[in-house]
Amino acid sequence: MTPFGAKMRALRRERGISQKDMARALGVSAAYLSALEHGHRGAPNWAFVQKVIGYFNIIWDEAEELENLVWSSDPRVVIDTAGLPPEATRLANLLSRNIRQMDEATVRALLALVEAKIKP
Repeated sequence: MTPFGAKMRALRRERGISQKDMARALGVSAAYLSALEHGHRGAPNWAFVQKVIGYFNIIWDEAEELENLVWSSDPRVVIDTAGLPPEATRLANLLSRNIRQMDEATVRALLALVEAKIKP
C-alpha cells in the first residue's frame, strides 16, 4: 500500500463510501481504485488527485497533504546513484534487495532517520 492509497482508503472508509461508488463518481473502474489503494499502480496524475480532493470536498491542509502524498507513492522506485559515493549505491541496493524482509518497525525507524537528516 502506498501513502496516497492508504489516505484515500481511510477517507473513503471514514465516509462509508464503497470503491464501486467512488469509482463511478470519478469516472474510473473499481479495479483501478483497488490497485491504487493496494499499491499496485503508480502514483496518480495531478488531474486525478484533484478529482479525489473535490469528491471528498476537502480543503486547505488536508488537500495539500493528499497532494504531497502522491510524491511519495510510486511503488516502483528507481534510484540513480551515478556520481554519488559508493556507500550511496550500496545503501540503495541493500534497500532494494531487503526492504520486503524488513518489519514495519524497522521501516519506520529508517524512514524517521532519513527524514530527520533531510529536514531543514
